Formats: sequence, structure tokens, C-alpha cells
Amino acid sequence: MQRLKLTFENSQGNALSGALELPDQKPLGYALFAHCFSCGKDIPAATRISRSLVEKGFAVFRFDFTGLGGSNGDFGNTNFSSNVSDLISASELLKEQYQTPSLLIGHSLGGAAVLAAAGHIPEAQAVITIGAPSDPEHVSHLFSDQVETIEKKGVAPVKLGARTFNITKQFLTDISNHNMKEHISNLGKALLVFHSPRDTTVSIDEASKIFTAAKHPRSFISLDQADHLLTNAADATYVGHTIAAWVERYVSPPPSHKESLPSPEKGHVIIKEENKNFLRHIKTDHHNWLADEPLAMGGGNLGPDPYEMLLAALGTCTSMTIRMYANHKKWPLEDLDVELSHSREHCQDSAECEQSGQQIDLITRNITLIGEELTDEQRQRLLQIAGKCPVHKTLENKIVVQDNLTHKE
Repeated sequence: MQRLKLTFENSQGNALSGALELPDQKPLGYALFAHCFSCGKDIPAATRISRSLVEKGFAVFRFDFTGLGGSNGDFGNTNFSSNVSDLISASELLKEQYQTPSLLIGHSLGGAAVLAAAGHIPEAQAVITIGAPSDPEHVSHLFSDQVETIEKKGVAPVKLGARTFNITKQFLTDISNHNMKEHISNLGKALLVFHSPRDTTVSIDEASKIFTAAKHPRSFISLDQADHLLTNAADATYVGHTIAAWVERYVSPPPSHKESLPSPEKGHVIIKEENKNFLRHIKTDHHNWLADEPLAMGGGNLGPDPYEMLLAALGTCTSMTIRMYANHKKWPLEDLDVELSHSREHCQDSAECEQSGQQIDLITRNITLIGEELTDEQRQRLLQIAGKCPVHKTLENKIVVQDNLTHKE
């Protein structure tokens, strides 16, 4: 599992903090996760559900809504509409840098938010709610004793969990102005509703309202013994694994250029973007693979980086050439290993190079020849043969790269 810290701007220009967790292979799809009211992206339930999905091959992006956790902005100036807007901004980030989310997952009020945001994310194929109210106005029961004060004074401090937040009159006005039944009815995506009959924060009756308002395909799963925040780790893990199994029926695999790329001529290589970051699809006449940059460079580490592929080309050619020669000579070479590394060093060959600050690329190639019956003379000859491998010769020749612009309709 890999975790990337991502920061993006919402529609109000606030920097929001997020975490993208990726599987070790190319993701089956991307999920966007919305946390519960006044919580944060790193509450145990959100973390456990996300990681359970990553275990099953999905990438999950969760972030702190405006004014919460690591995100900038004033929570007192936010409302349900701003949460929906934050979700749309998060989906645009994924679309620009990785892939549009195919799953929208929301916990509690975050569930209502993904139901409202779904219509603005047409590429999403499925929506999952967990302990969600059917209407954002439901959240007002958490501070019902302060509603009159908020209406009169315009704002009042409200204690939610261990923290105190300022809830404003505009927040109350906003949550009363959403036609959630229409959002749910026009969802146009597969829907999975999780809810516990023992939930004392959001009644299971709310799940019934969501389910009734939705059109097929729709599914409901009862989280029998769970509480609202899924504090039992087993409950959160169950939700994640169940989502991964359920979406197989409704979510198409992510688009790939593997089949759509034309087969190049022998000796030609085609490279196509897999996302707007660093992931690239590489195709030859008979083979396909991925290239990427490591996490430290902002990539997803889902494939070798360009220099690793360069070293791999030299190393494999070296190994093949030595083996071919040893077999031809019928020498007792039992096995061989080639290890390579790349670095840049200041050129020491001439004062002119040093003075101009030029550097040379240094590739260190360590060759291990395994075979007790090999003579010293045979070992030295095989070392000489390593320098005659075709890729080695190519790298030491003067290379001219000719660039041509091509046009596609």
C-alpha cells in the first residue's frame, strides 16, 4: 500500500488536504471518500474502510472538508453546499492527475453529500452511503438545543464530539434548501446503502428513505451490531471488503490503452499516458508494461522509472550476450547475475570539461559469473564479451535523437 499526500484548491481558493492510498498494482478503479460531519479524513472508520478497499485493488482518495483537519478555511463559514462543492473539486483533482473516481463513498452526512454531488460527476458509476441521513437537515438534531439561539443571534458555539464549532444561521438555511429526494431519484448510478439498526445517531429509517427514493440498481446491507462511527474495526473492514465485492457487477474496469493502442512495427515502441501524472503505458509489437516515477518524485510507483528501464535494457542485453557466447563455446557457465546502477559524476578527463561544469553519466555494471569449472581466462573473455553487447555499443556511440511532430485526427 502506498500513501500520497495531496493538496488541492476548492472553488473558494482554500487549500484542502487529502490522502490518496494506492495498491501496489494498477488500481481497479478510484474511490472518493467523504467523511462524517465535523470529523476528518483520518478517523478510524474512514482509514479502515479505505485500506480494506486498497487491499482489494482500489485506490481511495479521502480529504478534509474546508476548515477541518489539515484543510484551510473557516468551518463556521461552510455548509452542506460547500461540502458538495469540495467533493466536486476533489473529483476534478483525481480526473486531472489520475483518473475520475468510479466510486463515491460517504459516511454519515458525507453520504448525503456524495448523493448530492453524484450528478456533477457523470463518470462515477456507483454511490455507497454508510449510516447516512436522507436529508442534510437531519444533522440539526445534533445541536437542536441551540437552533433558537442560532436563529436569533446568527451564530452559536456548538460542541460536537470533543470540539466546539460555530454554527451559523446560513448553515441552517442551507441544509433546509436541498431537495435530496430529487437527487436520489435522478442518481442514475448503482447505489449501495449500509446502515445499522442500532445506529442512535442516524436512524435506520433514513436508510429506508434513501432506498425508497432510489431507482434500481440499488442494494441494502444491514450492519447488524455496528454503531454509527463503526468504532469496531471488524465492522469497517467488512464494509470495505463488501464494497469491493459488490462493485464488480456495476463498475467497469478502468480504461486502458492496452487494447486500444495500435500494434507498432517490430522495433518500434509506443508510449501512452495512463493518467495526467507520471503513469505511462508502453507497447511494443508483442508486449505491454507500465512505467512510473517513485513516490518521492510524486508518482505512484506502479512501474519502473525511465532510468531503471534504461539499466534493465543494458543489463538484460549484457546477460543474454554473455550466455549466448558461453553456450556457443560450451563453457561451464552455470549462472550469471548482472547488477547495474546509474550516477552522474563531474568529468575528470580534461580540464576543459571540468571548467565548463560538464558531467558524465556513469553506469556501473557488476557481473557475477557462477561456475566453479570456469577458468580465469574464460572469465576474462566473458567480461570482454559483456562490452560487446549491442545495447552497450549503442550507449557508447554518439546518439542522435530525431524529433518529429505528428498529428492525430
